Amino acid sequence: MAKVYSSADIENTIEALGKQPVSGLIVAPDTFSEINGTSIVSLAAQHRVPAVYAISLFARAGGLMSYGPNTPTPYGRRPSYVESHPAREKAADLPVQAPVKFDLIVNLKAAKMLGLVIPESFLLRADEVIE
Repeated sequence: MAKVYSSADIENTIEALGKQPVSGLIVAPDTFSEINGTSIVSLAAQHRVPAVYAISLFARAGGLMSYGPNTPTPYGRRPSYVESHPAREKAADLPVQAPVKFDLIVNLKAAKMLGLVIPESFLLRADEVIE
């Protein structure tokens, strides 16, 4: 496990992973990874490091795959959430809504570039396959 604290750390970490015979990268969903997403996807491809992202945008931008919350779903649930709670309630007293739908997106272009074969049984479970 490598912790990355700055943009400069990204390249060093991914380059080091690329030199290991068997390695991979899991990119957590946070502001840092969103800001540096383009760089992470590009460096992972350049150093041939398979990467799984929690944000679907990264798989669509060339990353190997993503598995994370379906982003439109929470926004679609907002009206009913707002209607069910009076305006005078404190934000701290409102219940937290966890994601209810997760999407698996597989990018076969990235898999081919990495020399990976994704089993058909796995692809059948995907919500989206990018060819």
